[in-house]
Amino acid sequence: MYHQGVKRRIVTRPLSNQLGQFEDTSPLLERLFLARGITSSADLDRSLAKLPSPWLLSGMEILIGRLITAIKQQQHICIVADFDADGATSCAVAMQGLQLMGATQLSFVVPNRFEYGYGLTPEIVELVKQQQADVLITVDNGISSIEGVLFAKQAGIDVLITDHHLPGEQLPDADAIVNPNLPNDAFPSKAIAGVGVIFYVLMALRARLREQGWFAEQTLPEPNLALLLDFVALGTVADVVAMDRINRTLVFQGLMRIRAGKAHVGLLALIEAAGKQAQKLTTSDLGFSLGPRLNAAGRIDDMALGIRCLLMDDLQHAKSIALKLEELNNERRDIEGQMKFAALALLEDSHALENNHLSAGVCLYDADWHQGVIGILAARIKDRLHRPVIAFAPAGKDVIKGSARSIPGLHIRDALSDVASAHPKILSKFGGHAMAAGLSIALHDYPAFALAFNEVVEKRLVDVDLEQTIMVDGELSEQEMTIAVADELERAATWGQGFPEPVFAGTFEVVQVRIVGQRHLKWVLRKPGGQLLLDAIAFFVEAPEQWQGTRKITAAYKLDINEYRGNRAVQLLLQYFET
Repeated sequence: MYHQGVKRRIVTRPLSNQLGQFEDTSPLLERLFLARGITSSADLDRSLAKLPSPWLLSGMEILIGRLITAIKQQQHICIVADFDADGATSCAVAMQGLQLMGATQLSFVVPNRFEYGYGLTPEIVELVKQQQADVLITVDNGISSIEGVLFAKQAGIDVLITDHHLPGEQLPDADAIVNPNLPNDAFPSKAIAGVGVIFYVLMALRARLREQGWFAEQTLPEPNLALLLDFVALGTVADVVAMDRINRTLVFQGLMRIRAGKAHVGLLALIEAAGKQAQKLTTSDLGFSLGPRLNAAGRIDDMALGIRCLLMDDLQHAKSIALKLEELNNERRDIEGQMKFAALALLEDSHALENNHLSAGVCLYDADWHQGVIGILAARIKDRLHRPVIAFAPAGKDVIKGSARSIPGLHIRDALSDVASAHPKILSKFGGHAMAAGLSIALHDYPAFALAFNEVVEKRLVDVDLEQTIMVDGELSEQEMTIAVADELERAATWGQGFPEPVFAGTFEVVQVRIVGQRHLKWVLRKPGGQLLLDAIAFFVEAPEQWQGTRKITAAYKLDINEYRGNRAVQLLLQYFET
């Protein structure tokens, strides 16, 4: 028997044979850091002063020059955002940052995914034209918008692209492009999110305006861009980009501002709606509580609602929008549950849940699915099957949209590029990065696409271990299962994608197990031969009743602290368990 119905292999991360150069670091932390490629205390420095120069980004000089002209001549700047949490926070950062720089005519447009689709399309340019914009600047999109950029240029609108998605073979003919993933770009992080890119643009813009004496001339206070870091932290974590050193710094600094009570009013309203406390907010809260609530606007309704929440400066108005986002998120959960049930039924009917029938690359389509939720569905099925998954939903006019999620070892955008090269008439519109991508195809091409995708994935996964594994950091002794160690782990680093939070493993005697809520299991555990009784909890367990009467389990867990009525106690968060 095993948690979540999926048998997994627990694998201990190999111990590094490197010697670390750490100061005031416990042996446990040193082992964890070395296993994650961190070899010195300097690698853990999360101060803003250690961030690399914005001028390392190619295209920055040209882009900043055009922005300065727009600001000084009071031209209208329109921001075109993406409709996810990264796009929403990018838009908020751009709006507030440019306003602080002295821009007086600002507006934003965010595509409604159900009307316009992704990115700077000719239809979105029409909306920008209605704003009578002189300059448009994209945030978290634009690198694949060949037609949209051309259309804007023909309309006399200058186009500045800021993006982090991987470029295709052809770049749009924009006036300037800032994207760390451009060929030969010297910026050290290729994992920075869209919100991080626009934050870097603002750093460069402030520096150049300072040099030109703009702030003194206009009697403007020089902007403190740290004010925007709460948005940067949320967008970075919500976009599930790799937590390299630059992203760890941006997220840490943003979290520190939130915990210090310096978050934006709109973000505070989101925190309250999620039932969290700002002074205790964690990276996980950003990713699993705030991000989904903000994303719900773009998935179910219109992301302009989420952006308005972030930009709100009146707490009561912000709270009313946050409550609306909460309602949309609850609606999204209901829709997701129905879609997951239907997806599992499709897989059951095709015997795909049996290993010998499981495709290398899985495609799923249902005419009743909601295109705003297919990304989450793809992620859920990917986690269950440990295969790359694309979930499709109707998008009108014989078109279906797909959202793809991948597994380590397969770059999903590159896989789609292989399909497009082999079948250019089937797949012409796609974009994304290593772990997630989006695409559109004709409904009648779905069977052919599914076959082509499976063939490409089979070739790319030849050397990839497809057995589901959980990577752990060894065992903890009873002496290490303390509040002090749990606090130390939480403070030590900014954990996240590509820099995983420590997970430990062990075998335990079950002293007690009971169902709480509808699908959670509350345990009292003890190491074999040990004296310490340990509280543990596992959330959203399939068929939790089957675990009653269990005498012993092997589990992978995170060391956590349960706070209840002012009391703090060690708790194990079970990530996986089996008998």
